[in-house]
Parts: sequence; structure tokens; C-alpha cells
Amino acid sequence: GNMVEWCLPQDIDLEGVEFKSMASGSHKIQSDFIYFRKGLCFGLACFANMPVESELERGARMKSVGILSPSYTLLYRYMHFLENQVRHQLEMPGHYSHLEAFYDDKKGVLPDSKGTPSSQQPVHWLPSIHRYMYPEMKITHPAGCMSQFIKFFGEQILVLWKFALLRKRILIFSPPPVGVVCYRVYCCCCLANVSLPGLGGAVPESKPFFYVNVADIEMLETEVSYVACTTEKIFEQKRDLYDVYVDNQNVKTHHEHLQPLLKINNADKEKYRRLNDQRQMLMYSQEVGEDCSSCEEDLFILFFMEQNNRIFQTLMEVSASQDKTLTADHARGMGLDPQGDRSFLMDLLEVYGIDVMLVIDNPCCT
Repeated sequence: GNMVEWCLPQDIDLEGVEFKSMASGSHKIQSDFIYFRKGLCFGLACFANMPVESELERGARMKSVGILSPSYTLLYRYMHFLENQVRHQLEMPGHYSHLEAFYDDKKGVLPDSKGTPSSQQPVHWLPSIHRYMYPEMKITHPAGCMSQFIKFFGEQILVLWKFALLRKRILIFSPPPVGVVCYRVYCCCCLANVSLPGLGGAVPESKPFFYVNVADIEMLETEVSYVACTTEKIFEQKRDLYDVYVDNQNVKTHHEHLQPLLKINNADKEKYRRLNDQRQMLMYSQEVGEDCSSCEEDLFILFFMEQNNRIFQTLMEVSASQDKTLTADHARGMGLDPQGDRSFLMDLLEVYGIDVMLVIDNPCCT
């Protein structure tokens, strides 16, 4: 099995990290990177696989070099260093001087097991997001991560958006390589950004767990909300661990009351059309040189944040009114389909504890 060969500091608890930093099935690929969560910290590891003429190593030498940090937002900065180091470790095993120097240069005070200081809280759900504040909040990643996410899922991102906003347990399956799938976990969390003050108190935090494996089953059993990815097909059978299972572009749920949310309705199609129109306009303005400051990342995050803010602003206004009645016109005003999004709205009111009466009748059957 996997083993931790070397680490600094030497007294840190790394139980299980040898399986988190090397995805199950990685022996079939040459290289990969992987985000994961270990206790209150986040990790990034780079993996590489090199053929060797050694019976002891069964013809292949595989290693991962990784780092742990209280936040995942800056980890990508060290991707290049980790890629170089894993190659170095394959070719010259046991030479750790570069890693020691890196640790001495970057080491900080890790949070204790009782909790994280407020400045190190996970990022995407912070209550007051201002447009110019969130560059330091987001994961740093290659350009095109959001673009690939939209192209990969198409209209299905509206289905994922609803599940993310409802704080469901979302598990994404994919065979290795898993690096790009870790980015899908991040993008999925970005769908649920809300910046209205006073909303999130009673709402479960949506946690990006990134890569998980069978060693994480016990931990996942206690979570009420998360987004994670795995390369292990066995998870599909463990239905008590997730609400939503994503296999390639196929989004599914075994909960009967969530089934209606899988259907793309007219309001979803309209939102997807608007998102693509805005992307086209952004690309055009970049081509003609008018606007180089905006990027697709900002557009994507703001599109869903504004959509979410509009929904919650309306719901809070209705709940503060005298009759507390939410009508079909309200639903349309929020960009939702009064009929197609009825069960989504009902779930939303329940999850966020908003006191509103829904008077959108189901259409009569003839």
C-alpha cells in the first residue's frame, strides 16, 4: 500500500494522507494533481509515475509530493514547484533539501484542533462578498477552468446550481486523472455564492472536500452538506453518503423528492442562454480590446451570485410582508419557473428557514 516517506514538521498527524494524495487508480496514468481535505487543512499534491527496472518496485516508481495549508486559495501557486519536486524525487529518491528549504521559507502557524481563526475560514460562503474582494477568496487555477466547467456540463449546470444552493451532498465520480475533477468541485461550490447580509446564520456550510476515498467514509457519514469527487466506483452503492451522484455529465439522485430538480425547465434554458450571451459579449469586448480587466471567472461567479441574491432578496421581502404570500409572479421575478421550480422553491424555504407561503398551484391534469 501507500506510505508516507518523509514530512515536515515530523510531529504532524498525517493519518490517511498517503491515500488522499494519490488517487485510487493512479497507477494507470503518468501524472496528475489532486486537491484534498485533511482535518481543518486543505492539501495539494502532485503525482508522477516513472517506469523503473526494479523487481522490488514491480517495474514502476510512483510518488506524490504535497503541501497542507489552512486555506486552499493559494495552493495552486506552488503547483509548479510540486511538479518539479515529484519528478526530482522519482529520479533522486531520498534527497529532501529543496523540500526542507521550501518548508522553512513558507511555514506558518497551523490552527489547533479546536478550530480555525476567523481569518482562515473556508472561503466561498463568506457572507459579504464584494466584487473587488474575492480575488483572494477564490482558488487560483489555470485560465479556462470555469469555461471548461460550462462546456462540460452545458445546461446541467443549472441542475447542479439548484442542488448546491440547497446545500445537498454532491459526489462527483470520475476515473483518474482527478485534477480537473477537483476544479469541478470548486466550480460547483461557486454556484451557491450569496452576498446578502443576515442570510446564512442557520444554513449549513457548503464544504469543498475535493478528493475523497473509502478511508473518508466514516467522516462523510457525519456531513450534512459537501461537494467532493472520487475515483472509486464503490461509492455509488453507498447511497446514505450522498444526495446527488454525478457520473461524467450524468447528474442523478436516489431521493424521490429531489427527482423533479433533474428536469431542465424553460427558466433554466433562459438562464443558460443569458449566461452564454454574456460570455459572448465578454469575448467580443476582449477581442476589440475594450475590456481586459474582466475575466470569465468573474462573470461566472457574479452571474450566479446575482441570481442567488435576487432569489433571496425576494424571499426575504415576502417573508417580511403582512400576508407572506409567494405567487407565480414572484417566482418569475426571481428568474424561476412557477411550475417547474415549485419543489425547488419549497426545499429552499425549508433549508433556509424562510417563513413564506407558496400559493403556486400545480397545473390541472386533463
